[in-house]
Amino acid sequence: MSEQLTRRLALLGEDDHHALLGQGLRGIERETLRVDGAGQLARTPHPAALGSALTHPQITTDYAEALLEFITPAEHDIATTLQRLDTIHRFAAQQLGSEMFWSESMPCELPGEAEIEIAWYGKSHIGMLKHVYRRGLALRYGKAMQCIAGVHYNYSLAEGLWPLLAADEGKQAMPRLAYQSEAYFGLIRNFRRHSWLLMYLFGASPALATSFLRGREHQLERLSDDTLYLPYATSLRMSDLGYQNNAQAGLRPHENCLDSYVTTLTDAVKRPYQAYDALGVKRDGEWIQLNTNVLQIENEYYATIRPKRVIKTGERPVQALCRRGVQYVEVRCMDVDPFEPVGIALETGRFLDTFLLYCALEASPKIAPFESDIYSQNFARAVKEGRKPGLTLQRGNEQVELRVWGAELIERLRPVAALLDQDLGSSAHADALEQQLAKIEHPDRTPSARVLGALATHGGSFPAFGLAQSRLHAAHFRDGALLPMEQAVFEDMARASLAEQAAIEAADSGSFDDFVAAYNNSTLCCE
Repeated sequence: MSEQLTRRLALLGEDDHHALLGQGLRGIERETLRVDGAGQLARTPHPAALGSALTHPQITTDYAEALLEFITPAEHDIATTLQRLDTIHRFAAQQLGSEMFWSESMPCELPGEAEIEIAWYGKSHIGMLKHVYRRGLALRYGKAMQCIAGVHYNYSLAEGLWPLLAADEGKQAMPRLAYQSEAYFGLIRNFRRHSWLLMYLFGASPALATSFLRGREHQLERLSDDTLYLPYATSLRMSDLGYQNNAQAGLRPHENCLDSYVTTLTDAVKRPYQAYDALGVKRDGEWIQLNTNVLQIENEYYATIRPKRVIKTGERPVQALCRRGVQYVEVRCMDVDPFEPVGIALETGRFLDTFLLYCALEASPKIAPFESDIYSQNFARAVKEGRKPGLTLQRGNEQVELRVWGAELIERLRPVAALLDQDLGSSAHADALEQQLAKIEHPDRTPSARVLGALATHGGSFPAFGLAQSRLHAAHFRDGALLPMEQAVFEDMARASLAEQAAIEAADSGSFDDFVAAYNNSTLCCE
């Protein structure tokens, strides 16, 4: 352990400060495709009984009309967060009729591009803006890639922790929000150094349906007539399969400070890109993308982790960050766990809490450009070859076996887990570490290896395995009805969201063209 980590752990272990550990927040966003009973992409609209995809706080859609997104409230304990996530699933499952949640990150066998419906949010200006943005994504990256699902883990530390850590560093004179943002960027840098470990431990997409690639060239191996894979891959979802030859290549917002990060993204959403410019923003009078810039909006930048701040109506993400600093981080590289009905296990959450707290407390030097390239290369190796015997990653000037480095990182996490367990009054975080160490020692216990083992029992067919797991999960949710009070709460939320969407549509004024111009010029929300 570094001297800084040792000092900070001792500080947080003191009676006067220990309660701060339990005051951070955890939230989950889980994406999942709706499929029919045969495992084919659902062709039905977003069910009205789920409420408005535009305004519902917990149930919406991501890219495709069939790609559901469940958003939990933020909770202090990940166990409570997962209970909330389970409840959302159970309510939604009741509204789907014969449809089910697809159990995998990589999509089911997909129909032609024209038959994949883009998510619809109604006729309001803001609803159309969300829809046109997704039209732009289809234009730029294809619809198949936008059907990939993941689990996003939102994580924050207690607001009261930052003055304590600032004083420990001798930075108590620094404005609190400025220090808080600086500290979160330290977390992000350490995350980039070590996130390859998450891919090895939790990657669960070593195979995909052949229909996903749409005839593109690839280096995958054929497992069966309908399935492609890489034998040692952990997460093809996080590989470069979906991000080839586009304007984002080489775009790397700087993780060393908030100002640099915001400047990079602001430039990307204002700088024209020749290939997109040639397409224009309208075709036959219909909007096809919001603009012709490198990014239509900041969220188009695909990152494994993002600094975040809750935004106000009409406010852009970079505006929120500039005005009020970083509030939390969003971890975006987690695959859906196909063996868990809600897509993520409690033990995974306990490990993530330990890992992210370590990233926040450990010393985090600034990242030089060549180091950023190394971290990206290590991540890419882990997603495509993570379980390969003897695989090495670059650490400084040396090559180190992934399994050796992984075991060393687990050991460095132990005192952090002990501190969290002291607050929780259990051994849950230490137990989660032991489970992950077992995966390092026994690669066949990783989710990616388990998926390949399960595929073998389904004739090597990814679609068949995905369908079988989806049916198991559907039965799980059917067998546990909601309490009447829980049911009533969700029904009320659905009705309220539909009424809110109707009110937004009724209140609109002016043209959509003017609304888009105002959004692109960042003038919708002024302070």
